[in-house]
Amino acid sequence: MARNKKGAPQEPRKSAADYYKLNLKAVDDLVNADVSNSPKVSEAELRKYRSGPKLKLSDAAKALLIKAWFAGATCFFFLWGLGTTLNHWLDQLVVLGLALGAVTDLLTNNLYRFYAKTPGANDRWMMFPGKGLYTLPLNVLYAYLLLFLVVTTYNVVNAVLLGLGTAGGTPLGVGPILFGVFTAAWDTLLIKIKRTAKQVLADAKRSAGAKGD
Repeated sequence: MARNKKGAPQEPRKSAADYYKLNLKAVDDLVNADVSNSPKVSEAELRKYRSGPKLKLSDAAKALLIKAWFAGATCFFFLWGLGTTLNHWLDQLVVLGLALGAVTDLLTNNLYRFYAKTPGANDRWMMFPGKGLYTLPLNVLYAYLLLFLVVTTYNVVNAVLLGLGTAGGTPLGVGPILFGVFTAAWDTLLIKIKRTAKQVLADAKRSAGAKGD
């Protein structure tokens, strides 16, 4: 080994090829990495390397905002927009329910699938998360149930306000913002009830199976 002027041993001089040697095992591990053989990383750690707005919303907040926005937009375009064309309130509700169901099936649910971090991660925000033509009529029928609950909510709120005399004798009108909020709230509640009922049935079947064994 060569020595410098002070007598200290010098490191062997590296050639240009030495600087470009690759760790073949590391490259192979990187190429063959997938969900099964990769270490789990916490969501907090992943957020450090993601770009985006500083204001971070939870998944539940995003889901509620999407539900409320699309429902409010449906109210704006189909209830307010066709209000002068469809004079009878029953005709307006029929058209609004049909539009709300179609928007839910074609836009809202597909947006949930689009921004889901993993396939199926946002299925918990949909009443009918499946894909296919059968979901459209189901979502339309479900939209009429939501409309019934929203109309009932408006009636109850107006009865309370008028009874307290805080509305000045004027009933609360239907607007996109409140309509969207009421629809999103009922939708979320019904989905929660559905998921809870499925969990209860699954636990009951598991208990019955355990007793049978």
